[in-house]
Amino acid sequence: MAPATGISASRRFLRARIRTGLVRSRNSLVPAIQMTVCAVSAYAFAEYVLGHSGPLFAATSSLIALGFSREPRLRRVVEVGLGCTIGIAVGDLLRHWLGGDIWVAAVVLLISILLARFLDSGNIFTTQLGLQSLLVVLLDAPAGGPFTRSIDAIVGGMFALLVTVLVPKDPRREPRKDVQKLLHELAEVLRDCASALTNSDSTEAWHALVRGRNCQPLVDAMRQSLRASGEVATLAPAYRRHRDEIDRLEQSLDYIDLALRNSRVFARRLTSAINHAALSDEATENIAEVLQETAAAIEELSLGLAEMHEGARHAHLRTSRLELTEIAGRLHPRLLDVQRLEGETVVMLFRPLMVDLLEATGMDSKEARDILPPL
Repeated sequence: MAPATGISASRRFLRARIRTGLVRSRNSLVPAIQMTVCAVSAYAFAEYVLGHSGPLFAATSSLIALGFSREPRLRRVVEVGLGCTIGIAVGDLLRHWLGGDIWVAAVVLLISILLARFLDSGNIFTTQLGLQSLLVVLLDAPAGGPFTRSIDAIVGGMFALLVTVLVPKDPRREPRKDVQKLLHELAEVLRDCASALTNSDSTEAWHALVRGRNCQPLVDAMRQSLRASGEVATLAPAYRRHRDEIDRLEQSLDYIDLALRNSRVFARRLTSAINHAALSDEATENIAEVLQETAAAIEELSLGLAEMHEGARHAHLRTSRLELTEIAGRLHPRLLDVQRLEGETVVMLFRPLMVDLLEATGMDSKEARDILPPL
């Protein structure tokens, strides 16, 4: 029985791996074609136009520069192109002066790494500069002269840059995925808080706080992808019209970041309120209901910010704004049957979070604050 179970599990694992591989290959088809065309074109240009013999560095520098990056990062292409070019130039220069012995390779590698760190903090830049300079020293010099490979690296980098600018990935794709994931986590933090209230479990509220803290890397990753997308949208003619949309996403991210920070403050205070039994049964039920409804409105907001079509995006944002407005109008201790001071603090800490969410939908800051019932 045990061997049969093991074989069945192995088959399921193998089938899952094959399906995953097929999906990954299908999604990589267009980038693979771009990389192939770019590498072959760079090689052909260096060989047939410039007359270089076997210009492998033209093809390799273009392949490394394009790669399979997570986001459409123009900086990556420039980093790798410059890293390859400078590394090959340094290797050529030192080989020309010192020769091609193994101790020279060690000196070249050390100098290249230190030079890379001096010029730029990027890890990719350092790796490429060191690797290319090392290869130049270890491989025989081409017939065209010691600096032929430097020119080949420039050709490869320029072709990669040309492909990145003229045929980029949609710069809105990764930020849309990021904002949806980020808002889903924020919604789950509020749902965990609601569950903690309902179950009177301060540990669960603390776990919500920890979950909120773990969202910070998602915020940082989205900021990076938005910065890279902004570069592509600025330089690529095909996506220049989407620059405003990326700017709006970046502005929404600022408010989402504030909402996440306020959610952590709220969860911390909620933990104390549960421990001290600061909320009556009616207040507990009302606040838990507010948290659940806010989480649902956040999911609607995520659909709006991640939506590709403008009409559907506006519809989702409008629905989210209406839902959040209705919830915000109830955020007063008396309206939620809160009596004790510590319970009132819980409600007061939720109000700034609601303003942040309303601003993320595109509402004006003053209008969002005016929706809250006066104290």
